[in-house]
Amino acid sequence: MEPDCSCDLMVVGAGMAGMAAALFASSRGLSVAQAGALGGIDFSTGMLDLLGMHPVEELHAVDNPWQGLEALRRDEPHHPYGLVPDADVRAAFEDFTAFLAEAGLPYDGYADRNARVLTSLGTVKPTYRAPCSMWPGVQAMERKLPCLIIDFIGLKGFSGRQIVEVRGPEWPGLRSVRIPFPGCAGELYPEHLAWSLTEMDVVDWLAESVAEHVQDAQAVGFPAVLGPYAAPASTASSTASVGAASSGLYDVIARLRERLGVEIFEIPTMPPSIAGLRLRAAFETFLPGRGVRIYPQKRVAEWERTDNGGFRFHIAGAGEGDIEAVVEARGAILAGGRFFGKGLTADRHAVHEPLFGLPVLQPKHRDEWHREDFFDARGHPLNRTGVEVDARLRPLSENGHPAFPNLFAAGSILANQDWMRAKCGAGLAIATAYAAVQSYQNSLS
Repeated sequence: MEPDCSCDLMVVGAGMAGMAAALFASSRGLSVAQAGALGGIDFSTGMLDLLGMHPVEELHAVDNPWQGLEALRRDEPHHPYGLVPDADVRAAFEDFTAFLAEAGLPYDGYADRNARVLTSLGTVKPTYRAPCSMWPGVQAMERKLPCLIIDFIGLKGFSGRQIVEVRGPEWPGLRSVRIPFPGCAGELYPEHLAWSLTEMDVVDWLAESVAEHVQDAQAVGFPAVLGPYAAPASTASSTASVGAASSGLYDVIARLRERLGVEIFEIPTMPPSIAGLRLRAAFETFLPGRGVRIYPQKRVAEWERTDNGGFRFHIAGAGEGDIEAVVEARGAILAGGRFFGKGLTADRHAVHEPLFGLPVLQPKHRDEWHREDFFDARGHPLNRTGVEVDARLRPLSENGHPAFPNLFAAGSILANQDWMRAKCGAGLAIATAYAAVQSYQNSLS
C-alpha cells in the first residue's frame, strides 16, 4: 500500500503529550502527522499542573513548583523530570500556553508559585496554570470576597452546597443556590448545557435566573459549562470542525458579567469535562493550520522499518483489519499514555507496550502490582510502570540501548513516575514532549 503521507515526524498518541509534541514539532518547521485513540486530555480539568505534591508519601502540597522540581530530582533521580532542565520546562509552558491563547483559550498563573483553584468537591487543587475562565475564582478565594456559587438542579457531580460546607469555615462570604437550568428538566449533562449556552438568548435567560440571588456577591461561580469551545465566535464559525455557533466561552462570560455586574468564573466539573473538550478542540482545530496532518481518534495498528531507516505506520480504519492510511516518517514520538490511551496494555501476567513491543519496567510478579492497603501513602508500584528511556528520551530495548535511534517517548508512558499522585500530569506531558522533539531535531544535524 502506497503511503498517503510522508513527513519528518510521526506522533503516536492524541493526549496531552501527543498534542504538545505535534505543536512543538510543527513550530520548529517539521512536517508532522499524528494519530491516536481517545487520550486523557478529554478527561482533563483544563488546568496545567507542573508539580502539586512532593513528597507524595507525606501529602505535602507544593507552593513553589520550581523548588519542588529541585527536590523531586534530588529524591527521585530516575524521574522523567530529571531529563528536562528548568529552562526547557519554562520554554515548553510558554510555547504551549501561547498557542492556546492564539486559539482563544488563554491561561493565567503566577511565575513561581502554584495557584489554588476551587474544585467541584470544595477541595482546592494546586496548579501552575489555569484557564482564564477560572482565574477570577482563584482571586476571589484568595481575597475572601463575598461569592455566590450557582448549582443546577439535575446536574450530577457538582454540588454548590458541598463547596460551601467544605470551604465555608475559611471563606465566610461564600454561599450557593441551586436553580433550574433555562429550558431544561430532569438529569442534566455538561455537554448539553454548554451547547445550549452558545445561544445568547439562553445566556440572557440564565442571567435573569441568577440576578435575584446575586445580592452582595462580588463574584459568581458556575460549573465549567459556559460554552463548548473557547475560540472567538468569528474564528469558530469559520471552522467546520467546531461548528457555526453564535457565541464562545468568553462571549458568554462577558455577557453574564455585563448583565450581573460582577466577576464571573468557572469551577471545573468531574470528568469527562467541558474544559478538556475545549483543549482538544483547540488542538484539532488549529494544529492543521500549522501543517500537522491529524488522524483523529485513529490508532496506529502496525509499523515497519523503511529502507532509509525511517518508519512506515499503518493507521487502522473503522472495520476489523481495515487500514485507513499509511504514513512514512523519518522519526517518531511514542506518546500514547498508559492504559487508558492504549499506550500500555496488561494481561493476567504482565504489562506490555503493544506497538513496538518495548520492554516495560514493572514489578516482577503480578501480586506485587498493588499494596494491601488501597490508600497506602507510598502508592501502588503499578502506577510507576512504563517505558524506560535514555537521556535523549529514546526508549530502551532489553539490552539497555536505544531500541531505535529515531524513536522517542514522552508523557505518562514513561517509567519511574506517578503523575496522578504528584499532580504533575500536564507538566510531565508538556516538558517531555518538548525535550523529545528537541532530541529528534538534534538527531537530524
